[in-house]
Amino acid sequence: MPKPTQLSHFDAAGQASMVDVSAKRLTRRTATASAFVELSREVLAALPSNPKGNPLEVARIAGIQAAKRTYELIPMCHPLALTHVDVETEIAAGGVRSGVRIRATAATVGPTGVEMEALTAAAAAALTVYDMTKALDKAIVIREIRLESKTGGKSGDFKRNSK
Repeated sequence: MPKPTQLSHFDAAGQASMVDVSAKRLTRRTATASAFVELSREVLAALPSNPKGNPLEVARIAGIQAAKRTYELIPMCHPLALTHVDVETEIAAGGVRSGVRIRATAATVGPTGVEMEALTAAAAAALTVYDMTKALDKAIVIREIRLESKTGGKSGDFKRNSK
C-alpha cells in the first residue's frame, strides 16, 4: 500500500486535502460504473405492481441526481460541470442470480475525471431499488459496485476485463 504522502489526497504532513486541479488541461472525460441488486424472483415479479411506483425509473432518476451531487457526498471530490449522465437498469431474471443490473455513465470536459460521479450514480440507483422493494423482502443484497471503464486524463483509459 502506498504511503499517505504518495497519495494525491494527502498533503506532506499526511493530512487529507483536496487536489489542486487548476493547472490541469481541460479534456473530455467519461466513466461508466455498474452495480447489481440481487432480488428474489418473487420481488422481480412484483416490480410492475409496486405500490411506491416503478422502482427502476425512480432508481434511474436518483442515480442521475446523485451524480450531480457527488462533491457534496465525497469530501475530496470537486464540483464538476457534468455534460452528460445516464443510468440504465435491466432486469436479470435468468442465470445464477436474479435482480437488477445498473449501468451509470458520466461525462464532462474538465481538469479531473468523473469516476466518482459514475460510481455514486450506480450506488444511489442500487440503494433506491433497495428502498423501493424492501417492504417485499429483507434479504436484498447490493453487489459489485465497480468502475467498468474511464477515458481521458493523465492516467489514460481503463476498461475492466470481463471474465
